[in-house]
Amino acid sequence: MDARILICDPIARDGVVALEAAGASVDVKTGLSPDDLLGVVDAYEALVVRSETKVTREVIEAASKLRVVGRAGVGVDNIDLDAATERGVVVVNAPAGNTTSAAEHAIALMLALARNIPNANSSLRAGKWDRKNFVGIEVRGKTLGVVGLGQVGSEVARRAKGLEMQIIAFDPFVSEERARVLGVDLVDKETLLKNSDFISIHTTLSDATRNFIAADELKAMKSTARVINTARGGIVDEKALEQALNEGWIAGAALDVFETEPVTDHPIFKSDKIVVTPHLGASTTEAQERVAVDVAEQILCVLNEEPARYAVNAPLIPPETYSYLAPYLPVAQKIGYLAVQLHGRELSNVEIDYAGEISQHDLTPLRAAVLSGLLKPISEDHVNVVNVDILAQRRGITITEKHVPTHELYANLITVRCPSSKGETEISGTVAHDGPHIVSIDDFWVDVPPSEGYLMLCENSDRPGMIGAVGTLLGEFKINVSFMNVGRHEKRGEALMVLALDETLDAGQIERVREISGILNVKLARL
Repeated sequence: MDARILICDPIARDGVVALEAAGASVDVKTGLSPDDLLGVVDAYEALVVRSETKVTREVIEAASKLRVVGRAGVGVDNIDLDAATERGVVVVNAPAGNTTSAAEHAIALMLALARNIPNANSSLRAGKWDRKNFVGIEVRGKTLGVVGLGQVGSEVARRAKGLEMQIIAFDPFVSEERARVLGVDLVDKETLLKNSDFISIHTTLSDATRNFIAADELKAMKSTARVINTARGGIVDEKALEQALNEGWIAGAALDVFETEPVTDHPIFKSDKIVVTPHLGASTTEAQERVAVDVAEQILCVLNEEPARYAVNAPLIPPETYSYLAPYLPVAQKIGYLAVQLHGRELSNVEIDYAGEISQHDLTPLRAAVLSGLLKPISEDHVNVVNVDILAQRRGITITEKHVPTHELYANLITVRCPSSKGETEISGTVAHDGPHIVSIDDFWVDVPPSEGYLMLCENSDRPGMIGAVGTLLGEFKINVSFMNVGRHEKRGEALMVLALDETLDAGQIERVREISGILNVKLARL
């Protein structure tokens, strides 16, 4: 292979060996300043980075030969994805390499809590032989509650089964079939909190999961329960956890991640009921080796013009196909993103209908965009044409597609339908002169133009005064409405009122809206 590759940050030697074995010329130059990187980058077809090096638009535009950037890890915040996409540079990462290490660290923290290992170690090192104060508990027969059954959560569940624990899990986006395969019982959040002896958190940090475990949740747990967070800081309310430990609401906790990192001084560190580690979930020799090899293999695929399994940005499709479908990619993502929020339950089946001229094309990029929108609130996975089917299969999601050559109202229309035993959510969208438009929500024809902010959807009886009543209440809340649209099936029947809001509503405010006479249902979503 006649290609030059620059490794900008330290990676395991295995990754370097894999690149060299393929015939690439590899230069390892770590610690380059931004100016130094700009001075040398034009000589390379590929870059390998971790989190230290920033691959900015300036860097990408200075690299005329650059074809691929490999991130030896998960996050790609240090890489300008828009700039890479515009220049046709593929960005790949290695999201699966640290799964085992992260799962094992969660189990290690659980056992450390159960047997008081850190405190006993410190006591003995201080010269005390104090067995009676460190009596622990067995994990066999105990109930482990897993929050989030993604890659790491699933591996934690498998290992806990080997320890003869009972496993329950809360993940509204995982199917019952997927849970059965893992030997896990899916339960609601309240049941998990009430019945778990240990709770291990493995979900992403988002608006929905921030402070997912706060004071009310900690009070709902057993007084003997223990909480473990190896996912993201901010999912557990640290102030509430400190109070819970000090006042005996729960028996213990273990944190590998924190709201602010790095952190070396925290009030919670003073409690002898907590085990803390400095974000060590992926810090094993094996994980670093796997990550390095994974990213090396994907770089070689791109350089050999083969699909990369974890390509993060632009789908690899012919330019003429992409130019036609490009305007519909944000439409597909937006309707997927809205659908999963309004659906609010397991995603086991997703139906996508393509109507109009677009149905005559290879629509894999649109399928990837829909799944990207569906997973955005619940996963860190980056979806593209290469991994869309892999990610859907991993999450137990069956995607079915229907192609219709024409539509009675629109030249092109994309519809996403999420059926389940508890109800169906259906969103349709198209492209208008100013961008993506949501044009149908659950069979109500509406027109939601492109915008950022929040949507409040009110199903209501179609009668005079409904719009005024809702608007007056929002005025009382001092929440601004940027636009409003109503869809209805017939006069004086049922209607759907869609309002775009500059700010969100809290639970109490939503309940006030529900109390308006004639309001049948209220949902809130974010665009």
